[in-house]
Amino acid sequence: MGVIISIINQKGGVGKTTTAVNLAAYLADRGKKTLLIDEDAQGNSTSGLSKDVELKKNLYDVLLDDADAEEAIVKTAVKKLSLLPSSIDLAGADIELSAMDGREHILKKKIEALKDAYDFILIDCPPSLGLMTLNALVASDSILIPIQAEFYALEGLSQLVKTVQIVSRKLNPSLRILGILLTMFDGRTNLSLQVAEEVKTYFGSKVFKTVIPRTVKLSEAPSFGEPILTYAPKSKGAEAYKKLCREVLKRG
Repeated sequence: MGVIISIINQKGGVGKTTTAVNLAAYLADRGKKTLLIDEDAQGNSTSGLSKDVELKKNLYDVLLDDADAEEAIVKTAVKKLSLLPSSIDLAGADIELSAMDGREHILKKKIEALKDAYDFILIDCPPSLGLMTLNALVASDSILIPIQAEFYALEGLSQLVKTVQIVSRKLNPSLRILGILLTMFDGRTNLSLQVAEEVKTYFGSKVFKTVIPRTVKLSEAPSFGEPILTYAPKSKGAEAYKKLCREVLKRG
């Protein structure tokens, strides 16, 4: 059975999609059959992996137009990595889902059969705590929370943790926090070091040892439709996501 991990933070600009795309690529590179589901209407995971790929159906069709998930999944240029793409139509999905029976469980039902086909399924959540994110939490075994190493890093996290606890108690008892990931880290600044200490004080052993540095290559790769694995495999960003992949495999 595949492991389902949601990459989540309702705060935007924290490296959520960068982490989803690159962790998925390195899991695939380690021989794990991996599926990345792009739940964000902005579609950044989709554009970051779909160079030269024709997209016919997407997650909106699966959730709200009764298409089979297998119909929408496409292969990427990375061996063993597949993508269930996003669409701008997902921008209104929270409203459309709210009128449906069992609205919190729709994604889980749609991808349940995929767990036997993949070792890992990663979900790139939208930057909100709406119904789309709730669906991801109900469908997932665990969550990975990227936190930007900046002044307001912990702002809003208490609400996210509270939401996870409620979902765990009422809808998905097996849901757990896999880990907290520091992103856009600059070890030369006191601020980054202070934020790292604060996050470790708050979350303890849940914080990954790996930190993701702020690098130009990580910012450039999506514009070429590639993960850092293929765009700049010897860069600092690539080494960091390779290390994160090892940690994720150890934590399960």
